[in-house]
Amino acid sequence: MQILSPLSFNVKKPQIPPSFKPKSHQSNSNESSDYLIERGLKFQVGESFFRHESFTGRDLGVLAAAHYKRSNPELRVLDAMCGCGVRSLRYLAESGADYLLANDANDENRELIVGNLSQIPQFGVQGSKKWVVTHLDANRVMSECYLQKDFFDLIDVDSFGSDSSFLRSAFNAVKMDGLVYVTSTDGFSAGGHQPHNSLACYGAYIRPMPYPNELGLRMLIGGAVREACVMGYNVTPLFSYYSYHGPVFRVMLRVNRGRLSDMRHYGFVSYCHGCGNSQAFTWHELGKIFCSNCSAKPSSGSLVVSGPLWTGPLHDGAYLAELLELAQQWGWIGDGIGLDLEKLIKLMIGESDPELPFGYIKIDQIAKRAKVNSPPIRSLISTLQKEGYAVSRSHIVSNAIKTNCPMTTCVTIAKDHYNY
Repeated sequence: MQILSPLSFNVKKPQIPPSFKPKSHQSNSNESSDYLIERGLKFQVGESFFRHESFTGRDLGVLAAAHYKRSNPELRVLDAMCGCGVRSLRYLAESGADYLLANDANDENRELIVGNLSQIPQFGVQGSKKWVVTHLDANRVMSECYLQKDFFDLIDVDSFGSDSSFLRSAFNAVKMDGLVYVTSTDGFSAGGHQPHNSLACYGAYIRPMPYPNELGLRMLIGGAVREACVMGYNVTPLFSYYSYHGPVFRVMLRVNRGRLSDMRHYGFVSYCHGCGNSQAFTWHELGKIFCSNCSAKPSSGSLVVSGPLWTGPLHDGAYLAELLELAQQWGWIGDGIGLDLEKLIKLMIGESDPELPFGYIKIDQIAKRAKVNSPPIRSLISTLQKEGYAVSRSHIVSNAIKTNCPMTTCVTIAKDHYNY
């Protein structure tokens, strides 16, 4: 038996239904050795696609679902691409979902999914079903739910590649003020290596820039904003999470009625290879794009432009603070445990500062331009804060910062650090 998380033992979560009793965390001679454990829940993966590295993304989804239920009368979840069903199991056992539809297009996984979910009673106290397993194309199951007016509070679409066709179906099937947890694993488009593909899938022409993994998140959010506007809805990112394995880009969106009236966060971004300056541009500024630092224009070859995509905050800081509090109440973090999850959420809270622009600056890029050794990241952050700049570390790259300080000023500060 493989333990996926050091927090699998002795974790009490009041949201777990009293009728649920997880099996022993320890293997014995009578049990198959192919069981896995995540947060105290036992499951099998069989031949289905499964990555244990994705447990942080599942943690965030479970926290968001439980947070939603705190202020709503019920929690209905649709797991559109459930794989082996571990995510569905966690929504039921930890988030306390009142009803869950677990869908996977591969009907060969049915026995596996049902076996994992059977740890939770399928019928509630009044005889209503708590969970159902289907095997349809994700777009079809969401479209059928919409046509039957069977709406959900949270829809989780853990898709592969750059398939964005599910966005419209998900927005149709979710309740207003509900949540849609979207995914992309298209690192090539995020890196600007397949601009025609990013244009076709997300409506954004992405060029190579030094912060590709943040562009991947913004490309995904921007595609969702575009689809929502077509349908008369607006979406807001509650948190945006990048993980290196895959890579995986996951964004939790809140969906509301009414088109996005303020388009200032849906526009274009530029990067100047000459001076290292980054800049955002609105639609009204098209045709007037140039580097505000060295005056380079796109025609010069040194200034590249990507978009349209999301240029606003990646996270809602207040919302993340509440998720952090919930994780503490559950015993997932605190007293020296759960340091990775705690660090991640705190980094995201730091990134949510509205004064911070898009992108990040790697410390070694500053050092290269300054022709000095890389300055200590804490020292650089402290100096920038003293100079009055907004700054935080990046959850995407450990040796990078997000700041509204221009690259040229960062270079000057790095030089001064070694000349002091």
